[in-house]
Amino acid sequence: MKKILIVVVLAAIAIGAYFVLNQPKAPVAAVAAQETALIYDGEVIKIDAATRTVTLKNQDGESTIVAGPEVKNFAEIKVGDRFDVVYELAVAVELVKVKNPGVTGEQVTTTTATAPQGDKPGMITTNTITATANIEAVDATKNIVSLKGPQGNIFKVKVQNPELMKDIAVNDQVKVVYTEAIAAVVSAPAAKK
Repeated sequence: MKKILIVVVLAAIAIGAYFVLNQPKAPVAAVAAQETALIYDGEVIKIDAATRTVTLKNQDGESTIVAGPEVKNFAEIKVGDRFDVVYELAVAVELVKVKNPGVTGEQVTTTTATAPQGDKPGMITTNTITATANIEAVDATKNIVSLKGPQGNIFKVKVQNPELMKDIAVNDQVKVVYTEAIAAVVSAPAAKK
């Protein structure tokens, strides 16, 4: 549970950092989607330092992985440690008109952060996609805006702050920020009580 919280916080920081760096002219209107999933959790049962091979065990059985050179702090892994992989998704929508109406496109930014030297190994990779979406429909009574992305996909967003809907109309264009993060974390086992 602690690792899931870490990933949620890191993804929130990534979204927050985007908005701080890009200084939106209006607050974020909605979170269209948010999900967290534990992809894998297991216990380290065997380590072969010569081949950098780690054997893990969970309810599905045993798995073996080879830690490549990008896995820093390999020597800190101990038998009994936990290994968790967590996925986090968040979509934020800014109801701020774009400066170049009619121009669609998207920009992808990928960042990777690793654990500091001396800590247990850990890594989080974050992909942030910033796109321009066209407003296809506005339902002011339900506070829902239908948006069409650069690839033609249409999705509906519940607007959390109805005041933001005053200045938008069908055929306006707005920013959409899609952030996903995946984290792989090794942690010491929980202390027994």
